[in-house]
Amino acid sequence: MRRSTLITLALSATLGLAACGGGGDPMDTGGGEEAEGGEASAESAGSLTVGSANFPENELLAEIYAAALSDAGVDVDTQLNIGSREAYIAGIQDGSIDALPEYTGGLATFFNPEITATSPEDVLADLQDNLPEDLEVLEISEAQDKDSLVVTRETADELGLTSIADLADHAGDMTLGGPPEFESRPNGVDGLAEVYGLEFAGFRSLAAGANLTVQSLANGQVDVANIFTTNPAIEENDFVVLEDPESLFAAQNVVPLIRADAVNPTIEETLNEVSAALDTENLTSMMVQVQTEGEDPADVAREFVDANL
Repeated sequence: MRRSTLITLALSATLGLAACGGGGDPMDTGGGEEAEGGEASAESAGSLTVGSANFPENELLAEIYAAALSDAGVDVDTQLNIGSREAYIAGIQDGSIDALPEYTGGLATFFNPEITATSPEDVLADLQDNLPEDLEVLEISEAQDKDSLVVTRETADELGLTSIADLADHAGDMTLGGPPEFESRPNGVDGLAEVYGLEFAGFRSLAAGANLTVQSLANGQVDVANIFTTNPAIEENDFVVLEDPESLFAAQNVVPLIRADAVNPTIEETLNEVSAALDTENLTSMMVQVQTEGEDPADVAREFVDANL
């Protein structure tokens, strides 16, 4: 009996120590703090609604932003294909979206139509000087996608065209095609008239960045087209991009535009990492996947984020 009692007491003491050890184990306490810290970190990562303009490349870039932010613990929603700059700037200022990929030259011109800067650094400086207080731009990327005027190889050879200036003697017999907003923007029809003295016979409104523009140029429905320089259709169709000696089309570095009250360290760091990973070459390559090969922009964005961030 004495032996049995001793064994029982020993077992009880052992279990009691184990229980006390379980409740006061520094490793367990640390784990609990890490879990709580993890929750706090996730909360501090915040939430963001990422928008995009109404053309494939901007949608792709928005998907890249969304994928990277989601991986960083940010609660992300997307509102894609909103429309032209006039539409989505209104959206970001009224709070319906928080951030989106932008282009320095176009955005700078939007807020300062009198801009004369053309280099990436000078354009960014002008943009920062004129950006409304409720908006911020983060770090720019090396990737650029500029507006350009494009003609077919046949037209270029027939008329001896190498630059926009060469259109001066021919524009009166030509139809220019581009997105609707190109007709009224300072670096669009008005800018071509003011800077190069070009008066086209007509303007045909076409969807921004869409295949319709490419088809219209290839089929002769327009003679000159406004096409973004990263569009793979330029090379695929042997189109000629006319040089811009007067720098009507300023630097257009991809840059995150965000509401100032939506920025936190996680969001800023993540989007800056995206900018650091983007360049014109990989952006153009991704656009081949999206526009030529028909891949889903979200899938292409996920591949890029997984490989580069």
